[in-house]
Amino acid sequence: MTKNAINSPDAPAAIGPYSQAIRAGDTVYLSGQLGLDPKSGNLVDGIEAQAHQAFKNLRAVAVAAGGSLDDMVKVSILMQNLGDFAKVNEIMAGYFTKPYPARATYQVAALPKAALIEIEGVLVLGR
Repeated sequence: MTKNAINSPDAPAAIGPYSQAIRAGDTVYLSGQLGLDPKSGNLVDGIEAQAHQAFKNLRAVAVAAGGSLDDMVKVSILMQNLGDFAKVNEIMAGYFTKPYPARATYQVAALPKAALIEIEGVLVLGR
């Protein structure tokens, strides 16, 4: 199996020893994206802004892989506060079309850089 790293200048650089995404065949595994502004490297303020930025960052990596968010088949969302679940659902609906990807959502104790949300996913190209 060949695996290729995917990188987009329109998404934040990795903050550790990992790739923004890895393509294996027609499947692309996107690393978790925080609500980091790709130009400044800083978190945007608040859960809504961070959710929007995280989805924009995911979209940038998906495009660099030759796909789009509509090619996503699975999304995982990690949040510091599940009380923000409804807001994040509303925001997510603006980035995807039906049929929506499968999804898991978790409340976590902490995220890198004290982020409020992190989103990762899997997309399949050539559907």
